[in-house]
Amino acid sequence: MFRRILHEVKEYKAASIVTPLFMILEVLMETMIPFLMASIIDDGVNAGDMGHIYKVGGVMLVAAAIGLLAGMGGGRFGAKASTGLAKNLRKAMFDRIQTFSFANIDKFSTAGLVTRLTTDVTNVQNAYQMMLRMCIRAPLSMICAMFMAFTINARLASIYLAAVIFLSICLILIMSRGIKYFQQVFPKYDDLNESVQENVSAIRVVKAYVREEEETKKFHQASANIYNLFVKAEKNMLLNSPLMMGTVYTCIILISWLGAKMIVSSELTTGNLMSLLAYCMNILMSLMMLSMVFVMVSMSMASIRRISEVLSETSDINNPEHPLYEVEDGRIDFDHVNFAYKKDSDEFVLKDIDLHIRAGETIGIIGGTGSAKTSLVNLVSRLYDVSEGEVRVGGKNVKEYDLDTLRNQVSVVLQNNVLFTGTIFDNLRWGNKDATDEECMEAARLACADEFIQRFPDKYDTHIEQGGSNVSGGQKQRLCIARALLKKPKILILDDSTSAVDTATDAKIRRAFKEEIPDTTKLIIAQRISSVQDADRVIVMEEGEVNGFGTHEELLENNAIYREVYESQTKGGGDFDEKGGEH
Repeated sequence: MFRRILHEVKEYKAASIVTPLFMILEVLMETMIPFLMASIIDDGVNAGDMGHIYKVGGVMLVAAAIGLLAGMGGGRFGAKASTGLAKNLRKAMFDRIQTFSFANIDKFSTAGLVTRLTTDVTNVQNAYQMMLRMCIRAPLSMICAMFMAFTINARLASIYLAAVIFLSICLILIMSRGIKYFQQVFPKYDDLNESVQENVSAIRVVKAYVREEEETKKFHQASANIYNLFVKAEKNMLLNSPLMMGTVYTCIILISWLGAKMIVSSELTTGNLMSLLAYCMNILMSLMMLSMVFVMVSMSMASIRRISEVLSETSDINNPEHPLYEVEDGRIDFDHVNFAYKKDSDEFVLKDIDLHIRAGETIGIIGGTGSAKTSLVNLVSRLYDVSEGEVRVGGKNVKEYDLDTLRNQVSVVLQNNVLFTGTIFDNLRWGNKDATDEECMEAARLACADEFIQRFPDKYDTHIEQGGSNVSGGQKQRLCIARALLKKPKILILDDSTSAVDTATDAKIRRAFKEEIPDTTKLIIAQRISSVQDADRVIVMEEGEVNGFGTHEELLENNAIYREVYESQTKGGGDFDEKGGEH
């Protein structure tokens, strides 16, 4: 786990190595200063030797300057290494997420992935910087100060040793209780992010249903959960500071009292006592720093585990060893396919699907909600892999194709497709980044999008807001269809993607498909019979099985579900979900 995280240091290895070296140099300079101060007092002030004072004072200034520069260098390179690690971690996680299949993505919530990319990476960044600086500085400073203290007077230095042992035991007991709360905090950020994301993305629905108060309560609850856990953790850490300061003052009093007696009996010089007091602060402050490092590292452990989960997740859909890079045509074959979203599930979403679709055919797909229409078409572009059986495109198993090649030849338009910030041209060129303006306009005409685009003042240079909020649902769907057409695919899948389009425009789009892209296989999922009745054949789905497959006329004659839905819709009442499945 740690090795996987540290692997992302990459080009910042030099900064990660230099930072501890600077901290070592800073500690050595700081350790010298109390020793030089003792020399000034004992050999300069007490002896009245101004030359010695100037000489040693000069050395102190140089040591202080070197220590200052070393501290600045350690801070600079430590920040560079830690922020570089954070940058690489975010990039590695984002790159890994792009390789995930839908099955992999289903394991992580969107809010959870956002938290891992932001809060969790920030925790690791802070912990890494603390480790590079404080994990070197604090123990080294303590060891050097302890060594110098024992060199000056072992009897008085033993007070420090006892204090360090006592504080170490206390800090371990305090932190062991507080750490468990810190580890519970960060998963709660997922709930908070989910609340914010859900509210902002659906703000129109929230306001339409006057649910602001309920959404605010939900946010406050998620925020309160984080607050309560932090308060519990901090309550456990409250004793840290007073215990530390009480020990520091106790050491100072004991050393001052015993040291004064030893000065009177000439066992210790005044300068040495001053040095011991300075080393006392060094030792105990180093212990305080170490406690902070332990808390930060402990807090980051949960974040490290969560980041490692994403980085270690491998896509269950990968390219074969020798992939095919050409799709011959738009033939589609489902050969006794069974499919379940979870590999170990005994309940199949699709059951014994055996369909054979010719290249260039227009196939309608209807079925009630939950009948697995979308699951069926998702297998064509290999967004999921079948559990049993085989899906073939162009006569070849989809598992034999290069993924990019397959998905470039299978263009999917979803019901709730997304538009991105940018111009209409920018959004259309998601289908083909090299498409000319004329090709974009032709695709828009086929999708019946040109007619409303021409009404915009800036036409195809009109700026689309985030998520396409400044265009209607029907306009958004037509732009997404045009974007898919620009890929010039061999298979076009429309997943209820004309649901927000009026029936006249829907008919015009279907007629344009028939006339302009006759060689493209078209799979049209719809709830309206009128959207599929002109298709070459229609698939009727029910509870993950094919209930009927044939032409409009054949299904009217032989399929009870199709006939009932047709009659209900042509008589002006209901849709598939209201009548489908009644026998």
